[in-house]
Amino acid sequence: MRSPAITAGHAAPLGATFDGAGVNFALSSRHADRVELCLFDAKGKETRIELPERDGHVWHGYISGLRPGQKYGYRVHGPYRPAEGHRFNPNKLLIDPYAKRLTRGPIQHDALFGYKAGDPQADLSFDPRDSAPYMPRSVVIDPSYSWGADDPLRHPMTETIIYEAHVKGLTAGRRDIADRGTFLALSSDPIIEHLNNLGITAIELLPVHAFADDAFLVAKGLRNYWGYMSYGFFAPEPRYMRDGDIAEFQQMVSRFHQAGIEVILDVVFNHTAEGNELGPTLSFRGLDNASYYRLAEDPRFYVNDAGTGNVLDLDKPFALRLVMDSLRYWVEVMHVDGFRFDLCSVLGRSHGRFDRDGSFFRAVQQDPVLNRVKLIAEPWDIGEGGYQLGAYPAPFAEWNDRFRDQVRAFWRGDAQMTGKLAKRVAGSAARFDHDGRAATSSVNFISAHDGFTLMDTVSYSQKHNEANGEDNRDGHDHNLADNCGVEGPTEDEKILQKRARRRRNLMATLLLSQGTPMILGGDELGNSQQGNNNAYCQDNEIGWVDWSDEDPSFLGFCRRVIAFRKAHPILRQKRFLHSQPREQDGITDLFWRRADGGPMQVEDWSEPGLRLLAAEMRMASGTPDYAALTGAVFLVLNAGPDIDVRLPDTARRGIWRRKLDSSRFGSVDEPAGESEAIAADSVVAFVLTGEGANA
Repeated sequence: MRSPAITAGHAAPLGATFDGAGVNFALSSRHADRVELCLFDAKGKETRIELPERDGHVWHGYISGLRPGQKYGYRVHGPYRPAEGHRFNPNKLLIDPYAKRLTRGPIQHDALFGYKAGDPQADLSFDPRDSAPYMPRSVVIDPSYSWGADDPLRHPMTETIIYEAHVKGLTAGRRDIADRGTFLALSSDPIIEHLNNLGITAIELLPVHAFADDAFLVAKGLRNYWGYMSYGFFAPEPRYMRDGDIAEFQQMVSRFHQAGIEVILDVVFNHTAEGNELGPTLSFRGLDNASYYRLAEDPRFYVNDAGTGNVLDLDKPFALRLVMDSLRYWVEVMHVDGFRFDLCSVLGRSHGRFDRDGSFFRAVQQDPVLNRVKLIAEPWDIGEGGYQLGAYPAPFAEWNDRFRDQVRAFWRGDAQMTGKLAKRVAGSAARFDHDGRAATSSVNFISAHDGFTLMDTVSYSQKHNEANGEDNRDGHDHNLADNCGVEGPTEDEKILQKRARRRRNLMATLLLSQGTPMILGGDELGNSQQGNNNAYCQDNEIGWVDWSDEDPSFLGFCRRVIAFRKAHPILRQKRFLHSQPREQDGITDLFWRRADGGPMQVEDWSEPGLRLLAAEMRMASGTPDYAALTGAVFLVLNAGPDIDVRLPDTARRGIWRRKLDSSRFGSVDEPAGESEAIAADSVVAFVLTGEGANA
C-alpha cells in the first residue's frame, strides 16, 4: 500500500470519522511522544503514518479518499516506565477506543503482552514482539442508517417490566430461528412474539460491547460467555453479528421498538479486559495507562475495586469523556433506551471514595441526552464502602439484592422474615424514599444472570459449578435456595408440585410488589443451569436457555400475573406507601393486617411463627387528583399452613373479589366473603370492585 497523504484534520470528534470525502482520525493520549496510524489493505499489509497534529492531548490527522471498510489501528510511542505508571510499547497494535466496529476478538498469544513473561518482576521488562497478527482491526464505518419513524418509546418506569437476557443464550437453543446467537436472531419473530405474549416492555441485554476471552478460560477450553470483559465501548461484539455490519444491531433495536419493547444495555465501564499489570495490552494500557486507569499508591499497580485487576479512573477527563461519549453514541446512533451499569459504585468513586455527587453522576444528571433514558445501577463494588444500595441520586434506579434475598428467605421458611418482606413489597422506602426519588427506583428481582435461575432456586440447596473448572470454589455460597427435598432433578411428584408452587409464589411476589420488576430470561420457561450459579464461562447448554423443556403451566401463570400487574396501577405506583391518610377520603393508603383482620401491632411483627403477610393497598397519599385511583388491592402472602383470613371492611364501597391465586395456577374471579380460606404456601390477590372502584 502506498502511503497516502495526510493533512491536519481536526481534534474532534474522537475516533475515525468518515465525511464523504475521507476520514478524520483523532486519538487522546496525554503522555505519548508520537502516534502512528496503521492502515491495513485487503491482504493485511500494514502502512504506518504518523499523526501530524496535536491539540492539547488529542493527536489527529485527515486522509482524503479513505472509505468505510478501511481497517486500521494505532501504535503509540512514549516512555515504558511501569514503576511510574507508563507502559507505552509501539510493538503492540492497539484498537481505537472509539472504534465503531471491530473485525473479531483478540487471539490469545504471548505477543499481546507488553512485557516478557517469566518471573514476578516480568511486567517491568519490555517485549519487542509485534502483536498485530493476534489483534483485531478497527474498521471505519458509514454511520448512516435509515431508521424511518423509529422514535424513543419512553415507557414510564411504572409500566416497565424488564426481561434480562443474553443475546446468544436466548436464541442458541431455538432450531426454528436463523442465525442463532446473533442480534438478528434475538429480534426474530418467534422471540418478539414470545416477549409480547409474556407482557415484557423492556429487554436488558448482557454486555454487547466488544469483549475478550480470559486467557485462563481459553486454556481450559472455555470462554467468557457473559461478556463482562469489555475493551471496545463503541463496537458491538463481533461474535453476535452475522456479517459484521453494525446495522444488524440497529435493525434489532428497530424491530424491538416496533413491537413496543425498549432495549437496555448492561454496560461495563468499571474495568476493562486488560486486567492488572500482568494483563494484555489491547488499547488503553498502550494508549496512556496513567490517563485511563486508577493507579495504586505504587503506580506500577492498579486499584482493583472491581475485582478484575483494574478500574477506569473517571476523575480523569478523557476517561470520563470516553464513558459519556459512548453512552450518547448508543442512544443517539444506535437508539437504545437505557443502561444498566455493572458495579456502578466504581463509577461513583472520586479519589477512591464513593461520592453520590461525584463527577460521573453530575455529568449524567446534566446531560440532555442521558438524563431522559433509563439508568439502572448495580449499587456495589468490592472496594471499601462499596455497598451503596439506595444511595444513588435520581434519575438512577438500582438493582435491589435485598429484595431477592429476603423474598427467597421468606418462601424458604426462614424465621423473622415477614417484617422484612413487608418492606420489600412496599418498595423498600427506607432505602429509596429520599431526594424526590420514585418508588420505581427499586429494581426488584428474584434471579438474575449471576446466581441460581428461578428453577434452580427451588431445585438445589448448594451450588454445582464443577463445569467451571475451579473445583466448585467459584460463585457465591449465600443462595438462600431450597431443593424442596431432593438435590437436583427428581421424578417425585410431590416434590415437583412443591417446586412448582414455590416458583409461582416467588414470581407472584415479584410482580405484585411496588418497584420495577425484572425477570431473568428463561425463568418463565422453567430453565435450569444444572445448579451452576456462576455460568459466566458456559457458552453451551448449561448457559443457554433450554426451550425444549418449556413448562407451559408456569409460562401461562407468568403471563397472567404480569397481566394482573398491568391491569392494577395500585401495584406499580410512583409514590411510596407510608400508611398515611389520603386527603381525598381520609383512608390510609397502606394497612398491614393480621389474619383476624386487625391491624398489625409492633409485637406482631416479631412473632417467631409469623408466616403470613397481608397488605391492603390503595392509591398513595399525596397523589394529585388527576392521577387519583379509587378501589384497593388486598394481597395475602402465606408461607404457613392453610388459614382463614378476614378481609378488610369495605364500608359498602364495593365488594372484594378473589382475582389471583397461586394455589390455583393464577387467575380466578370469585366474589369473596367476610373471611376467606387461604391455602398453605400461596399468594392470593383480592380486588375491590363495584361502583367507583378502580384499582
